[in-house]
Amino acid sequence: MQMCILFFVALFLLYIFTIFGNVFLIAAVFTSPKLHLPMYFFLCNLSFIDLCYSSSSLPKLLSAIFSVRRTVSIIGCLVQMYSAVYLGSAESFLLAVMAYDRYMAIVFPLYYNTIMNWIVCRNIIIIKWAGNFFLSVVPFISRPPVFCTANKLDHFACEMLAVLELACGNLAFYKLTILVVSFFTLVLPLLFIVVSYVLIISSILKIRSTGGRSKAFSTCASHLTVVSVLWNEYQHVYGASEKFFFKSEIYFSHLRCYYSRVKSFDL
Repeated sequence: MQMCILFFVALFLLYIFTIFGNVFLIAAVFTSPKLHLPMYFFLCNLSFIDLCYSSSSLPKLLSAIFSVRRTVSIIGCLVQMYSAVYLGSAESFLLAVMAYDRYMAIVFPLYYNTIMNWIVCRNIIIIKWAGNFFLSVVPFISRPPVFCTANKLDHFACEMLAVLELACGNLAFYKLTILVVSFFTLVLPLLFIVVSYVLIISSILKIRSTGGRSKAFSTCASHLTVVSVLWNEYQHVYGASEKFFFKSEIYFSHLRCYYSRVKSFDL
């Protein structure tokens, strides 16, 4: 019982910190005209994703800690699973967009305001949310899994790989779908980010002044921190597991640990 209390308090404080931290960041950007820039517009979207991601499963987890029967309905579990897939994919795409934003700001500063105008930024976000839904969620909801008599979920949340362990029949469709979706929502964005920063670094190294180089690097440091934390989470949480798919597939899972990733962009 004591461990349950400690676990509840730790998760509750973490959840509150996540909510207030992201709400404060969004409010600061909206209320400060100096921060009405594309970089902070994308940052607000990233904070909104974190708010939704944390709220998709943590409240249910907190309510179940002291419950005798820790249950969740099948529909509720599937909604939680699809939400995690959708939001995790959306974050990957958004981080790639933010890498492109930094690339344009550093490599083509004279054309930055023309190319990254508000209409373009708004359309990018609309396409990201709509396109990501059809790419990462529709393939799974078009063929929902069928469950057998086993109903004990070996996880603290409705994580996709854990849920599919309870499914019946041939799972080849889900294995293939996870591989294809993960390639487009995780691998391609990561490659895009890597290429963007290779070009950014090569451009920064051409700057003669030390102050100019430091300023350019400082605008990218926070974004690189978030990217490295995100992909390290995928690796450390799922890299050692081989229970459902072979090891290389585990890296493509769309869920993360439940802790706040504080964005340290300079406001």
